[in-house]
Amino acid sequence: MTRLTKFLGTAGLMLGAAVAMPVQAQVSGSIATADIPRTVIGTTAFQSAYKQVETDYAQQIELIRTRAQERQTLLAKFDKNGDKQVDETEQEAMKKSADAPKLKSIEQEIQQLSNQIDAGRAYAVEQILLQYGNALDDVVKAKQIKIVLTPSSMLYAQPEADITAAVTAALNLRVASVGVVPPANWQPAEEVVQIFQQINQRLLTAQYLQQQQAAQQQQQAAPAAPVGR
Repeated sequence: MTRLTKFLGTAGLMLGAAVAMPVQAQVSGSIATADIPRTVIGTTAFQSAYKQVETDYAQQIELIRTRAQERQTLLAKFDKNGDKQVDETEQEAMKKSADAPKLKSIEQEIQQLSNQIDAGRAYAVEQILLQYGNALDDVVKAKQIKIVLTPSSMLYAQPEADITAAVTAALNLRVASVGVVPPANWQPAEEVVQIFQQINQRLLTAQYLQQQQAAQQQQQAAPAAPVGR
């Protein structure tokens, strides 16, 4: 058993109840939904921790930028057609060149630095998740909820069935802040890795949508080209 077996204990029991419940069973009480990644993202501790990463891991972040630029400079030497990409033929030439070992070393260093940063973020997420079960229990008792499902498990639910915001508020009361520097030899539990990956996907999707929206706004704000006679 992992050391995080209890952090989703209450949540796991309630989420699993819906799977085990016979189709014809009648539930006396409310059924709600809770989105774990969104719950964590909404907490003050999470948002503060991710900002703190930029400070505590500033050296790693700057090194990644430097090494990424060095990598691009090396790759540009093999971009013979000038399309800013390295196709299969160009990759073969690159692998046989004297720059191949240096390029591999740069990529390995970038990966190692990225792993350090991700470890700090995952550690922050783990500390929040340690109180998730308790926070969910607080909300369940206050609202007299019988079953909690993930949104993906529901075919349909009224908006008021979503208690994600309430669980986030309960987590804020239980977890004021978290650290972003894990202890030596720390390894995240499997549950943390899964949720951390989901959180990263949510953040990347949100960033992409923001960029798309900004691009559309710029296009709409640009003056129309004059129509020739």
